[in-house]
Amino acid sequence: MKFNRLLLAAAAMLTACAAGAKADDLRDYLAAAARNNPELEAAFNRWKAELERISQVGALPDPRFNYAYFVEEVETRVGPQKQRLGLSQVFPWFGTLKLRGEAAAEAAEAERQRYEQAKRQLFYRVKSAFFEYHYLNRSIEITRQHLALLQQIEQVARTRLQTGEIQQNPVIQAQVELGKLDDKLRTLEALREPLSARLSAALNRREDPVLPWPDSPVVTPAAFTDDEVRQWFSEASPEIMRLEAMIRKEQKTAELARKARYPDIMLGLDYTQTDEALMPGVSDSGKDPIMATISVGLPLWFGKLKAAEQEAHFRRAAAEALRTAAENTLSADLQMALFNFRDAERKMNLYSDTLVPKAMQALEVTRESFETGRDSFTALIDAERMLLEFQLAADRAFTDREIRLAEIEMLINRDL
Repeated sequence: MKFNRLLLAAAAMLTACAAGAKADDLRDYLAAAARNNPELEAAFNRWKAELERISQVGALPDPRFNYAYFVEEVETRVGPQKQRLGLSQVFPWFGTLKLRGEAAAEAAEAERQRYEQAKRQLFYRVKSAFFEYHYLNRSIEITRQHLALLQQIEQVARTRLQTGEIQQNPVIQAQVELGKLDDKLRTLEALREPLSARLSAALNRREDPVLPWPDSPVVTPAAFTDDEVRQWFSEASPEIMRLEAMIRKEQKTAELARKARYPDIMLGLDYTQTDEALMPGVSDSGKDPIMATISVGLPLWFGKLKAAEQEAHFRRAAAEALRTAAENTLSADLQMALFNFRDAERKMNLYSDTLVPKAMQALEVTRESFETGRDSFTALIDAERMLLEFQLAADRAFTDREIRLAEIEMLINRDL
């Protein structure tokens, strides 16, 4: 019968969801997001910009060239001085340049971890939008399948009404259920464009108003223990690694603040052009003098120096507090993500392996009982509604499992 064919088609759809077809669509979307997403590009460029600062802050200051022209020549024994040229170089206190470079390197490492975090967050957004889009497709397919089932049931009810076997009430019930299911289908179909826009935004795609439906993704294999995940989190969480780099950077800054108590030293060399002496016979006439100079900075404003050291101390304390707070929050998020993943996996297996097959069997038995007059039409509607609920719940559990797995990967910065 047509009813049986429709039921078999629903079973085939469930099997396709459980077994999956391929994940090419998702891999393509992830690759496109990595190439085109402007937020990820901005994070990458911030990291590269910080890397360029290392060589800048670790280098000596630019040497200074001085030139002086004597508007009125200064007469000396060996001759009148016409102009003076000088070259000087400031040398920060020992170890200062090294500390500046190390602080900049830690700042660059923090930006690298921020980039890793942005990449993982982007992949999570893409996967979440992808699987929600897939779930919408499955919901529309399943709802259409059940709409066809209800139409068949309504046809059976009308046939039995015409033969006088039942009253009009079952026909009205079937038509009410058809109206409710049709309204649900229209809502699901209208949801396609906004969900497609959500996925397109992560891909930075504007040319396609509505993305094509994805192929059925595979169930991602994931064999790990909760203890392993927590260990990976403590070793590689981008946010924790970023804050640890900031702590090291603030430590270097504090050491630099202490270095400010020591003077900078400037070495210079001056050359003065001298003309021949006006009086003949003068020894060393016209000799150009060369003078070496040295100057030392005097860090006398101790209040300013102490304030700089206190600022560095407080910044480091703030970074340490932020790390502790982030670890507490992210650990709790990871624990909840693990629970939701395990719960979704359990529900997916329960519905796919047990409840949906049982609901299909119950619907078939109830249909046969209804056709022979042993069961009520209400029981048939309830059996059909229960099958629809279980099939959608199976797909919802699959979607939740994949999204929670992506969330775990985002938190631990690791592909599972």
